[in-house]
Amino acid sequence: MPLHSDDPRSVGGYRLVDRLGTGGMGVVYRARTRSGREVAVKVVHAQYAEDAVFRTRFRQEIDAVRRVSGAFTASVVDADPEAVRPWMATQYVPGSSLAQRIRDGGPLRDGELRRLALGLVEALREIHRAGVVHRDLKPANVLIAEDGPRVIDFGISRAAENHTLTETGQMIGTPPFMSPEQLTDARTVGPASDVFSLGSLLVFTLTARGPFDADSPYLTAYRVVHDEPVLDEVPQPLRPVLERCLAKDPADRPGLDELAEAFAAVLPEGDPQEAATATPAADVPAVTRPGRRPRPVLAAAGTVGALVLGLTAYLLGPGWAESSGTKPSEPPPASRWVSPPDGWKPWQTTVFETAASGARKPLKQDDGVMTGSDPECVVEGDAVYCGGSGILPVRVDGRTGRTLWRADTAPTGTERSAYSSSVLGVRDGTVLVRQTLSSGAPVQDPSYLLALDAGTGERLWTREVTNVDIPLVLAGGLVLAPETGGRTATARSPRTGAARWRVEYPADHYCEQNAAAGTRLYVYCIPGTRAARTAIGSALLVAVDTTDGSARRLKVPLDATVLGEDDGRVVLAMERAPDTSTDSGFTAFVLVDPDTGDRTTTKLSEPYGGRPAPADGKVLFTESSGRVTAVSPRTGKRLWRVRTSLEKPGTPVYDRRTGTVYLVSSSGRIAALDQREGTRLWETLPRTAPAYLGSSRQRAGLYGGALVVAISDGTLCSLDPAHPERKPATG
Repeated sequence: MPLHSDDPRSVGGYRLVDRLGTGGMGVVYRARTRSGREVAVKVVHAQYAEDAVFRTRFRQEIDAVRRVSGAFTASVVDADPEAVRPWMATQYVPGSSLAQRIRDGGPLRDGELRRLALGLVEALREIHRAGVVHRDLKPANVLIAEDGPRVIDFGISRAAENHTLTETGQMIGTPPFMSPEQLTDARTVGPASDVFSLGSLLVFTLTARGPFDADSPYLTAYRVVHDEPVLDEVPQPLRPVLERCLAKDPADRPGLDELAEAFAAVLPEGDPQEAATATPAADVPAVTRPGRRPRPVLAAAGTVGALVLGLTAYLLGPGWAESSGTKPSEPPPASRWVSPPDGWKPWQTTVFETAASGARKPLKQDDGVMTGSDPECVVEGDAVYCGGSGILPVRVDGRTGRTLWRADTAPTGTERSAYSSSVLGVRDGTVLVRQTLSSGAPVQDPSYLLALDAGTGERLWTREVTNVDIPLVLAGGLVLAPETGGRTATARSPRTGAARWRVEYPADHYCEQNAAAGTRLYVYCIPGTRAARTAIGSALLVAVDTTDGSARRLKVPLDATVLGEDDGRVVLAMERAPDTSTDSGFTAFVLVDPDTGDRTTTKLSEPYGGRPAPADGKVLFTESSGRVTAVSPRTGKRLWRVRTSLEKPGTPVYDRRTGTVYLVSSSGRIAALDQREGTRLWETLPRTAPAYLGSSRQRAGLYGGALVVAISDGTLCSLDPAHPERKPATG
């Protein structure tokens, strides 16, 4: 895939040639060294580089791959885990993934299957010898090269003696290829877990289906733990070998040496079982297959038992919570909620629906190019304004879900993968949008600040801005836009674009975060190089007065996330320094007086993973497993903790009127929590297929008493929190 306009042109001295793909942690590029050698460079997403757990996973991935040096893995060439955007360069392996190979060519047979099975056993042997457990062996993480398979992506692996990622309560992996122990007690995961994953992978390779497949990841996870695998399409004599690999008890699974002998015996170069009779996949029911006893999809909390405690993000019974003094609650009374606006009804649509005016149709989808959308929306008045990757700015009616206009802002012929937009907000009847176009040329493409009329979508004015990840922000009724070069930012009138004042950012710093409070805007800037960070040892917090642009620079610690103000002090969440402990997560709050620079540090009793967000005097840590923890920024005390069934939830949204926190998962599952006690009020079913590689940007917005939700695949919906079960009208 061609580079995007906002992609760097080089990383760590490696010139980027094109994109190989985008994953949950970052983007993978094909790059060249100065001598012409090709490498694969993985760069962590900017939003995850600020996340303590993701940064720790990346350091761990680098360490894991460096420890593994077998012929069936891709070796590390270079890396910088401490960069602003951490990166790693590995050996470039030309070839498609096993998942793509199965999609394009169907199940493997004969010598190809033998080479894959024995090659993966050899790869796991080298991985385990290095004291590493892969933990996410699946078809997408196996490359098919000319000389055999390569196992890649150690992003959620761990050293066998290191349990740090699981001690924070996170469940990591991909349900169809996870072992039972990953789902019930991740701290017990060992090398035998990879053998179970290998068994599931080989069943998929033979049948294009997993042995525990179901209609949802939650039911799949349940079947991994409780049901016997479906191996009807696996030929003899391979079936008994895979049955042993898929044993529920790790002690019953074969070791790798035994497995290699078994595969060599039953998978000769000419597999006599290739013609074995198998039930066509299209004829097998999706939920109940021959030999499988149907099981209930949902279970009450009391009957799920130990499974509930282990699944974290899967199959949580209604009302169950892990909390300090928090008990399950009955559905909240209707009096808790605020009524939706008059004329509103539940609705569901997408950002790609035909518009009533402007560019009626969305941008054309490139042939053969998969692009996400990750819509980000702003609710203002009676309208919802959205942008995203491949999304032209749109206005959607908040009452009906009807698309009123789509801004015709892209040049003729622009394809979806070459365009991105981000709606900053709406001020003075003007929608402010950041737009980036990728030309495919080897030069850096510019970004633009667009001002659109909120009523018609017509362009009012345009300003070129820096294409570096310096944020644009609305503050004090103005839009603060970084000029090209990134050293200064100019506050402009939203309606006319007229300059009001200018602020200068610190030289040789990278300004990547901001938080607004009252008439102040706080911009967090770190030294631009690792050497500078080591020498200086601190970051700068630029406190900008939005009335006149006057600024004060305050020294603050590195590795911090700016959350906003609490009682007049700026709150920063601190990550543990990499050289002080192997534990990951946020370990302290720093409260800074913006007038004097005085600082108070409050240490936390335990590290917290996930992304922190403020909510009325609390900080909420939301983890990818769906667990949410509320902590006091003043005392560091844990106030409550609750598990939800959401996978990869986005940033929580707090409704002060009802005291409710809303979360949205990558599949559109929505949860409502009581902000004071942490009680789960309700959860909905998913609205789309789970986006395992989604960006976790999905979140809710408030339209009067109704919710508006944007989901990572481009789905938009609106519901009444008092009656979340009511079915929407589709747009």
